[in-house]
This record gives sequence, structure tokens and C-alpha cells, in this order.
Amino acid sequence: MPVPVTFDPDCAACPRLADYLNECRTKQPDYHAAPVAPFGVRSPGLLIVGLAPGYHGANATGRPFTGDYAGELLYQTLHAFGFSTAPISVSQRDGLQLTDCRITNAVKCVPPQNKPTNDEIKRCNRFLKSEIIALREDTMILALGKIAHDSVLRALDLRLSRYKFAHGAFHDLDGRKLIDSYHCSRYNTQTGRLTREMFESVFATIAQKLGRAQ
Repeated sequence: MPVPVTFDPDCAACPRLADYLNECRTKQPDYHAAPVAPFGVRSPGLLIVGLAPGYHGANATGRPFTGDYAGELLYQTLHAFGFSTAPISVSQRDGLQLTDCRITNAVKCVPPQNKPTNDEIKRCNRFLKSEIIALREDTMILALGKIAHDSVLRALDLRLSRYKFAHGAFHDLDGRKLIDSYHCSRYNTQTGRLTREMFESVFATIAQKLGRAQ
């Protein structure tokens, strides 16, 4: 039986994304411009699943949610709830570490206009599947947005129609636990679709279910 591959730094399985990364390397030679690896502890109490690297964020820095607007609220909240050693993540060399937490993306490469195709999402799902299979049974999974939510279900070979995405919704996935949140994107926070209070409420639920004192 083949050994599961949780991450491939040289993956070029999606032609459109590979071409986009090649173009980025030419335009932005100082950027990471490659698949972005998961970040955090290997056996976490909390796995956070985002959508994909941002062009000027994780695609530039090589660390999920680092260097872009979406990461500001995420890392501030992680720090407030004891999952991060600092509230700001700016580079892989800033010394920030995660505590009992790991961050990954449903799609490991930056997509044009931040919109991966369905085929790209499904093709990359093998990596997320391997990551989730390797988790402890009691690990909580936080899906940031519906694409991340659906990707988690797909990785566990579960029917998408059985578990509806909704902000703050909690799902028992035949033993594994999934909680949903709107993505902490600039659009969602600036339009008020996701407020700091709404995001912190999700983390309060996570902390309570993990038995972490607040």
C-alpha cells in the first residue's frame, strides 16, 4: 500500500496553477511562489482548514495566512485563545509558533483571482485526506468557508448533502468533529458578514469542546 503524501513541495498536478506559479516567479522573484506547506504542530487539538494561499500573503511568505489581511484576524484570535505565541504573523522567520494547532489549506497553490476550479479542489484533496487521516481522533477541525467545509467532507468520503455549511455549525463526522466559520477574508470582515465577535464565538466553542480554560 503506498505511503500517504501529506505535502508535495514540487507538485504541479494542476496545469493552470503550475502556470500561474511560474508566472509569479518571473514577476515576483522574492516570493515563495510554490505549494504552501501546512504550519503548526504535527498532532494538534485543532486543525484549521482554509481555502488557498493568497497571492501577496502565503504565496509570498510560504506560511498559511501570513502576510495578508485574512491572517490578521486569524492570528489575533489564535493568540487570544492560546493557540499562537504572537498575534501577528509576518514571515516564516518571525519566531511565531502555534500551540496545539495546525493550519492548512484545501488547495495548496495560489489560484488566479483566489478562485480554484472544482477539478483543482478535488485534485488537491488527496493531501488534505492524508493530513486528516493522520490526526488524533479527538482533533477538532475548523473549516473557514464552504469550500474548506466541503473539502473536509470529501477527504473523509462523506456525503456533502448530509452536512450543511453554516457559520458556527458543529458537525459530528462519524467520530471526528467539524465546526464551520465564514472565512476571515477582507471581503467578509469589511462587509460585516463576519465580525470579530462572531469569529471569537466560534473559537470560544472550540476552546470549550477541547477543555481549554479561558
